[in-house]
This record gives sequence, C-alpha cells and structure tokens, in this order.
Amino acid sequence: MMHQVRFGSRTILFNLEYKKRKSLGIKIHPDTLVEVLAPLDANEEKVLESVKLKAPWILGRIDHFNTYKPSTPPRRFINGETHLYLGRQYRLKIVQDKEDAVKAYRGQLWMHCKDPKPQVLKAQLDKWYKRRASVVFRELLEEVLPRFKRYGISEPVLTIRVMAKRWGSCTPAGRIILNTELIKAPKGSIEYVIIHELCHLVHHNHAKSFQNLQSTMMPDWRKWKDRLEYSLC
Repeated sequence: MMHQVRFGSRTILFNLEYKKRKSLGIKIHPDTLVEVLAPLDANEEKVLESVKLKAPWILGRIDHFNTYKPSTPPRRFINGETHLYLGRQYRLKIVQDKEDAVKAYRGQLWMHCKDPKPQVLKAQLDKWYKRRASVVFRELLEEVLPRFKRYGISEPVLTIRVMAKRWGSCTPAGRIILNTELIKAPKGSIEYVIIHELCHLVHHNHAKSFQNLQSTMMPDWRKWKDRLEYSLC
C-alpha cells in the first residue's frame, strides 16, 4: 500500500508492507522505489514517524540513484551502439547472414542475423544474454559453493529469469533465482549476489549473523554491490 511523508519541501512516497519480522526495514531500489517492511503488529503512526526520521538518508539515496540514471535514448540496434556484457561496453557489429549468431570479441558484439530489424535483433540478443547467463552464473555458483561446505547446505537449484525489482532471491526449498540482467554486470557483482543468496540459505534474514557471514565470504561485498546498482540502475 502506498503512503507518503513530508520532509521540508519534498514528499517521500513509499510502499508499506506488513510482514512477519522483528524490526522495520527500509530499502531504496535503483529505480528510486522506496519499500518499507514493518512487523505485523507495528503501529502505522510509529512507522510513519520512523520513515520521517530516516528521510535525510532516504532522499540522499534517491538523489544518488537519480545521478546515475542513464540518459541515453532507447536502444536502436544499429552498428556502433554499445551494449553491456560482464561489466564492459561492447560496440554492436551487425552482419546480415544466413544463420543467426552472437559473439563478444575484442570490444565488439558481433550479431550475425537473417533479419536485421531492431525488434528481431533485440529478441536475438536477449536469448544470447540468457544463454550466457546460464553458463556464467552456474560457473560462479560452483566456484563459490565450496566455501559454504561447513554449513551443510546442498547445491541449490539455479533458476534464471528477468526480475522487475530484485537481482536475486532464494526459496526455503533451496532454489536460487537470479536476474538475467546480471549478465551485464561485472563478475564480482554477480558473485556478490550469489554469495548473498547462499548466505540466506544459512541465515534467513538480514540479522547480524547474516551480515557477519556475508563479510566473511566476501569482505569487499559493498564495493561490488555499489558497482552493480550504479552501473545497471
């Protein structure tokens, strides 16, 4: 449910959800959506007061994300246009051919295609991203998983799909879901998301024990989290 609080001359709109949790949580997504998660028995007035107390921090994060929002126009899928892959910009090279194929090579993204229409090229590139995500994400998961051996977690089932608001999530049954868009991020950022979700298989919330485990598994996780949010927001 959408709510709002005033802070000076500005209004903060936020989505409020009540969940089974012990404390209030506030998250600002890269698209500047503000999400507030409150305990089931929380008083609404006290929630609004808490959000207002956090207003300077919330507005600071919103302004920061707005600074990094890309100002480039929608993709046209023409020669020379740049597209992200594993944290690097690749220039598009379109070649009309008898077979469809995509290859990233020496700073260029070669797209061999039977039909060079933009909508066809977009669908072709999306499929390629998903195939590459399946390979890269699984390789990184297999590299990271041995670090968690002492916690006795089984190898999770990996699912890859486009997600509107999250880079990743996990289920109580041990399934890890990763956003296809992560394939555009640096490998360190992808590894951070995988480690984050594996830590949730050990600790199911964001309590101190979770934070300690995440920092043990990846001491520089904040750097990779910031790079992920700033490069793909």
